[in-house]
Amino acid sequence: MLDWKKRTDTPGTSGAAPADTGAAPARRGYWKSLLLSRALISVVAIYLLVTLVLGIYWSREPDLFSVQQNAQAAVQRDGRQMVVGYTTVETLKRVASTLLDKPGGYLSNDRFPPGLWLDNTPSWEYGVLVQVRDLSRALRKDFARSQSQSTEDGDLARAEPRFNFDNKSWVLPSSESEFQEGLKSLSNYQRRLTDPNPGAFFYARADNLNNWLGDVSTRLGSLSQRLSASVGRVKLDTTVKTETFSPGSAPQLEEQFVETPWLQIDNVFYEARGEAWALSHLLRAIEVDFADVLAKKNATVSVRQIIRELEASQEPLWSPVVLNGSGFGVFANHSLVMANYISRANAAVLDLRQLLSQG
Repeated sequence: MLDWKKRTDTPGTSGAAPADTGAAPARRGYWKSLLLSRALISVVAIYLLVTLVLGIYWSREPDLFSVQQNAQAAVQRDGRQMVVGYTTVETLKRVASTLLDKPGGYLSNDRFPPGLWLDNTPSWEYGVLVQVRDLSRALRKDFARSQSQSTEDGDLARAEPRFNFDNKSWVLPSSESEFQEGLKSLSNYQRRLTDPNPGAFFYARADNLNNWLGDVSTRLGSLSQRLSASVGRVKLDTTVKTETFSPGSAPQLEEQFVETPWLQIDNVFYEARGEAWALSHLLRAIEVDFADVLAKKNATVSVRQIIRELEASQEPLWSPVVLNGSGFGVFANHSLVMANYISRANAAVLDLRQLLSQG
């Protein structure tokens, strides 16, 4: 008699169904993919958080600095002597180098976060760069030349096109490398300017200063119009030619509605902030190097008035965004406030130019 308890199942005989061997690997694969997805999401979240924090830090605008202290420190560091023009060139170098040395470096040509989505800081950089370009051109064609028929300075002739290079070039060559070369040329000019037997010159004359201020006035006037267009306004079409009007009849000028696109309002605002920041420092340097000229023309107060308006435009913006309220509405309009400062500074520039042009 066989003991059924000791009986073993043999292949081919009926018995208990074998366990499902494919279920466990499937469950393990599911949990592995789930953990991998969660890890990937965590990495992306941490990356976005880090870039957000970096973006906030990189968006901070540089503080105002003392022009005279900066020039004195540079003289002591280089073992040079203070001469006319040194403060202006040193200030121009400091303003230009701020684009490269500020937190985050130069962001206008960034291709990766957080610089990729920070549009306010590149607009600020472009505003600063505009003033750097204008003064570098004025140095080459006016300040460093005794007259229009004189030879331009070689280092300044090399510096100007470097700063006028494409401000959004990423590689081959990059904008930063071109700006660095421009700074080197400015340093060479500055070194020769302070040599005992100078091979470089700086002519602090009223006509030279007046020429540069003409460019300044044009820039400020354009900024004021662009800022004011944040609320939209009607302007006359100035492109109509006067010779098309019939004699004895009033000209029929067409009206145009001008308004800054909503997505460009903050860009125009920060571009104006950048230009005002750079120009306030450059004018403080001009006040030092052109002190005798300004005193003779009774124009020192006018220069300080311009600086005061420009520095007032650098007050901290407490709102997280640039507000775009209507002119007399409930909400603030930061662009109109900035336009007020820029317009007042431009009016003072026009008065200063008039004083400089008088005998």
